[in-house]
Amino acid sequence: MKIVVNGEAAETRSASLTELLTELGYADAVVATAVNGTMVRAARRGETPLTEGDRIEILAPMQGG
Repeated sequence: MKIVVNGEAAETRSASLTELLTELGYADAVVATAVNGTMVRAARRGETPLTEGDRIEILAPMQGG
């Protein structure tokens, strides 16, 4: 299916947000996620389905000063 990840068009076979994160190499990363503008907590990612045209944001915390 076609989705948008961080503003870039992408193709995936992932059915859930957890599967997508694994597919993209974020399985063990500490990240914040949103689907179509709604934040998704880590505990709910497995039950968050993906559908054609969804817009996913994946944000990693940054350190610095």
